Amino acid sequence: MADRSRRVRRPRSIRARATGGAAVVVLVALVIGAVAFVGVLRGSLSDGVRSSAEQTLDGLSARVETDGAAAVEAEGDDVLAQLQDGTGRVLARAEDSPDAALSGAEESRYRHDGERWSLVSDDVELPDGTESVLVVGLPLEDADAAVRTVSVLLVVAVPVVVALMSLVTWFVVGRALRPVDRMRREVDDVEGANLHARVAEPGSGDEVDRLAATMNRMLARLEASQEAQQRFVSDASHELRSPLATIRQHAEVARAHPDVTGTAELAAVVLDEGARLQDLVESLLLLTRVDERGRTRDRAVDLDDLVFAEGSRSAGAEAVRVDVSGVAPARVGGDDRLLARAVRNLVDNAVRHAASTVTVTLVGTGDDAVLTVDDDGQGILEQDRQRVFDRFVRLDEGRARDAGGSGLGLAIVDAVVRAHGGSTAVSTAPAGGARFTVRLPLLHD
Repeated sequence: MADRSRRVRRPRSIRARATGGAAVVVLVALVIGAVAFVGVLRGSLSDGVRSSAEQTLDGLSARVETDGAAAVEAEGDDVLAQLQDGTGRVLARAEDSPDAALSGAEESRYRHDGERWSLVSDDVELPDGTESVLVVGLPLEDADAAVRTVSVLLVVAVPVVVALMSLVTWFVVGRALRPVDRMRREVDDVEGANLHARVAEPGSGDEVDRLAATMNRMLARLEASQEAQQRFVSDASHELRSPLATIRQHAEVARAHPDVTGTAELAAVVLDEGARLQDLVESLLLLTRVDERGRTRDRAVDLDDLVFAEGSRSAGAEAVRVDVSGVAPARVGGDDRLLARAVRNLVDNAVRHAASTVTVTLVGTGDDAVLTVDDDGQGILEQDRQRVFDRFVRLDEGRARDAGGSGLGLAIVDAVVRAHGGSTAVSTAPAGGARFTVRLPLLHD
């Protein structure tokens, strides 16, 4: 049930997520900044009022020390001033000051007539030598009004800024994603019948342009893979049809003319074509397995032992001399069965096309084991040297059924070598024939 709800849930828009995320981040940042700014502003304005109160206190203290308590009583409006004795009793006060004693503590706050006041105090000496305490206060009304005004402005400005930023983000992200949505529609229209289609590249050089180029390369690979698959199916169907047709033809002839085609001749044909059919099917299965899973085992393989074994087998079965005197020890990592099949196909191919001699060498150079198989046959034209590794490819010289095989031997070699991280190449052998070179990573102890 949960999986179903996840499937039917409408996907969230990247545009909406980006806008929402940016709005939340900016809102949090602005709120924190606004609160900090208001706090700093309130402290700064309060410090300014306190500094003014201290200046007023200094001036009044000088007058009290000269004129006595009368200087306090003569203080004007908008100033709280009291002269207190050591016990806190009010000796004199300004006209607007309260009768109750004001606090003489440092940085005191006092509320009077609905307003907040900042109080400061200092010890003074009256003309008669009496020690007293002078308390002076200035109103914080202007500072509080300024803080309230700024707070209101910020309360209005923060949502407006967030809204404007969200609109800009929505527009910018939408504009940036517009080519992506167009590419999505174009790719969505691509089907098996029109894999040749490509998405339009903006040419801007940014991430979207690189994404379009990547999609086009992917479509090109899919198109090439489809074409290769279609060729493979077509060639495989043809190759499978040929031995089946031969068996059926001889069987029909044997049934219609039993006096012409005997049982022994028919059995020989069936056995030969059946063996060819079996080899073709096994080769196809091997190629499919290598394409899908690569090498199925990974172990240390003595490549020289495989070369000696295949060289000895071919030397005993054919009238062509196989020279393996140039084989040196080399150990690689991989699947010994697949590597043995690749070596066998290389040697068999060389023996099939050689005039008299096949030379096999194996050396370790740097980080690679280099296997070369030379024959003294007619060689391979340069324009055919890459095509020879394609599946079901038989060059003109090897078109005969008994010589050309099914055209999968070298394709298997190339697939196995690539699955082991190596490479294959074709060149001209010293004797004039073909040289097949295989490079495989050496396995170091």
